[in-house]
Amino acid sequence: MSQLMVRSVPPFRVPGAPGQAAGSGDEPLEAAARTLLDDVELGRARDLEPRPREAFLAGRLALRRFAAELLGVPAADLTAAYDCPQCGPGSAHGRPGYALRGEPVPLLLSLSRSAGWILMAAVADPSPGLRLGVDVQDPAGTDFAGFDALVLGAAEQASLRGLAAAELLAGRARLWARKEAWLKVCGTGLRTAPDTVEALEHPGIRDLPPAESGLPAHFAAAVALACVPKGD
Repeated sequence: MSQLMVRSVPPFRVPGAPGQAAGSGDEPLEAAARTLLDDVELGRARDLEPRPREAFLAGRLALRRFAAELLGVPAADLTAAYDCPQCGPGSAHGRPGYALRGEPVPLLLSLSRSAGWILMAAVADPSPGLRLGVDVQDPAGTDFAGFDALVLGAAEQASLRGLAAAELLAGRARLWARKEAWLKVCGTGLRTAPDTVEALEHPGIRDLPPAESGLPAHFAAAVALACVPKGD
């Protein structure tokens, strides 16, 4: 069975340069992006506001370097090959992937961002039809009126009954991360109403503990893996 590999990157770091803060002068984010990212990625970044742009560039750099390390090739040799289930291959969004010398690389990839942190997962040499999704959530992001009705099904709401304050937010974040990870496997994202996705006891989803994810202990993270029939 293919091994799952997980890595996180803290906020304000230039991915691929451990210990270096973004903007420190050694490898500014924009300069790294111009060096390594493809035109389609840079074009998408130009359409974003400054903060989302920084997050987007940091995520793309982190994922490219992660993939290059796993493949044992220079990051600059990879070409972005994202595949959107709606728009098709070659878009600047969708399921992440790369090509090397025109051939798709044998690597499943997924990425998520929350509160500046980047979480990545990969499976090398995946079985045919295998799909991957990973997600991270800062519990603070679930602290708004109507979250439960919007996101959670009846059984999930019942599982949180009696919780309050930080425990409630942590429970919400765990379920939300599990749902998002599964929706990435499905390729539908939030076009599927999240309250229709049963994530409480789903066999294809598991939580990622901090020791495995490298994330702060209060964050919630989950990974989903499933074989999807061809054409779905």
